Amino acid sequence: MNDNLEIIDDNYLNKSVTLPNEDLEVIDDDKLNTIDDLIDKIKENKEELESKQNNDTQAIEKINEVTNNFELLEKFGENFTTKEYLTNPAIGRDKEIQELIVALLTPEKSAILVGKPGIGKTAIVEGLGYKIKNDDVPNALKGYTIFKLNTASLTGVNPTTNELKIQQIVDNLKHQNKVMVFIDEIHTLIGTGESTLDFANIFKPIIDRGTVKLIGATTSDEYDRYILRDKAFVRRFQKIDVAEPTREMVIQIMMGTYPKFEKKMNLKLKYSDFIKEKIMAFITDLTSEFKRVYETSVRYPDISLTILQQAFSYASFDNRNEVTIRDIRKAIKTTKLVYPDVIKKELIRFNKEFKDIYLLETKQILKDEI
Repeated sequence: MNDNLEIIDDNYLNKSVTLPNEDLEVIDDDKLNTIDDLIDKIKENKEELESKQNNDTQAIEKINEVTNNFELLEKFGENFTTKEYLTNPAIGRDKEIQELIVALLTPEKSAILVGKPGIGKTAIVEGLGYKIKNDDVPNALKGYTIFKLNTASLTGVNPTTNELKIQQIVDNLKHQNKVMVFIDEIHTLIGTGESTLDFANIFKPIIDRGTVKLIGATTSDEYDRYILRDKAFVRRFQKIDVAEPTREMVIQIMMGTYPKFEKKMNLKLKYSDFIKEKIMAFITDLTSEFKRVYETSVRYPDISLTILQQAFSYASFDNRNEVTIRDIRKAIKTTKLVYPDVIKKELIRFNKEFKDIYLLETKQILKDEI
């Protein structure tokens, strides 16, 4: 019995130890190879995932940085390339815009628009923004963003950091690409005497990089008084002379601008295009050079547009949805931008020029009242 048990035990032991172990060794090799491959694959996937996460994080950080930088610029001013334009804001200024583009294409150069007050220097920069928005610029300027910065916001010191506000903007611009900064009345940042701000040197690092361009605007008098004294400024800024527009240009500008007034004030200027153009021509002639009050220092087209906008305001005051010839006449009669004796003479001419329209509307008003 015991012998049999021993034999059985031997057989059992032989079967249980020898044969299965051989099978296990083969299986273990295959499994180990598969597991090693799997572990390597997991490691590769992990590294790829970590790399992707790092890239995503860096991309998000970059987007956030750009967004925050743009938010800072928008805090101080207005984006001209995202602005809604109903019409071309720089009608008749193709020559000046071309000169501006050529100046901005020149390496290490920026531009300064110089001309009398109220002649449309800002409109020229808006015209460039309009062209960029419509992809109508040379390839080198495509994709640029134009920010108009408020000079009042740039002067002084940030109370929380004790840092010059203008230096804060410049530090921000160092991280920007394809950005143009427009500063109206740029002479106010230069100053006089011992407190003179070394404007050119503050902006020098970003101008020299070539990825950020500056556009300034100032009057002829201020340019001669302040800008010419700063040799470093003059060296880096190309001067662009902006002349007062002609009578014909002013009429075109007014015809292109009144739709903006209509949308902004939710009103409509009555009459056909022919009558509208006659109204624009009358206002333009009314505000010609020797009829203006010189103390106001206003020029074409600003002075003409002011009177037109006043007519819209009168219609809005009376809760009407149309601007009529009566509103135009009232705006002319009450303007402080033209000499009083001129207004008296021009009203007589106005009555003759628009007699039929004026009488027809007066009769209609009386009929409606009855």
